[in-house]
Amino acid sequence: MDAGGAISMSILKLGIPKGSLEKATIDLFRKAGWKILVDSRNYFPEINDKEIKCALIRAQEMSRYVEKGTLDVGLTGKDWILENGSDVVAVQDLIYSKVTQRPTKWVLVVPEDSPIKRLEDLEGKRISTELVNFTKKFFSDRSINVEVEFSWGATEAKVVEGLVDAIVEVTETGSTIRAHGLRIVHELMQSNTQLIANKKSMQDPWKQKKIEQVRILLNGALQAESRVGLKMNIAEEDIEKITKILPSLKAPTIAKLYKQEWYSVETIVDKNVVRELIPKLQGAGAEGIIEYPLNKVV
Repeated sequence: MDAGGAISMSILKLGIPKGSLEKATIDLFRKAGWKILVDSRNYFPEINDKEIKCALIRAQEMSRYVEKGTLDVGLTGKDWILENGSDVVAVQDLIYSKVTQRPTKWVLVVPEDSPIKRLEDLEGKRISTELVNFTKKFFSDRSINVEVEFSWGATEAKVVEGLVDAIVEVTETGSTIRAHGLRIVHELMQSNTQLIANKKSMQDPWKQKKIEQVRILLNGALQAESRVGLKMNIAEEDIEKITKILPSLKAPTIAKLYKQEWYSVETIVDKNVVRELIPKLQGAGAEGIIEYPLNKVV
């Protein structure tokens, strides 16, 4: 209790990445069971959990606030953790993209007709990037002297117009880079979104338990995105045949129907096999096949 006799409540301070990751993060939390309401005029979104207080922070700055303890936990890219040199706990890797499921890549890029073919060709050259500290260290570790300047945006245009010799830019597939007449020389690193925590917060029993709750449910929501549930009825003589073609996380759940020689079978499968799987199941004797979405797989 506090000095006034009221019961004090522990609070977990959560950083939501403002910008490109914002919507994906809020959608992920919704699937995990938390509803976050953002007001465009307010940097402190509401959340339907009295034990959590949210703040909107740029992903580029998130790890600094988590390291200092201003935030207990937050979501940001591995790239910005390395850029800031932040000493934080990486609690969970989180990949949001439903379509690609690919991490992003930071790559060294030059014009297609540039004589630069390898890293060593950058000796004495000028590079523009948002990832200044990481880029400087990358080349310093390889004893290649380069001048690295911060880019405030439109980074690709700088190398197209010849303002710099090369850029270090983020991409998923490289298609946009190639479309601008540019060429990737080298991949510097891969990055993905991470749930990170303050070291002292992870030593606090209550906060550690709350962070683990967040981790488990976020991961469960991510696992569910690529899977669906299948439920069907199967005659007793067809069970062996159907279960052999039925993929499952472990083994399907099988229950006998009341006063019938039929069974109800339920399982979880990857979305990418459903189109081929359902006709096979029907052909093997399954009836009343139901496909349903999942919120979480834990």
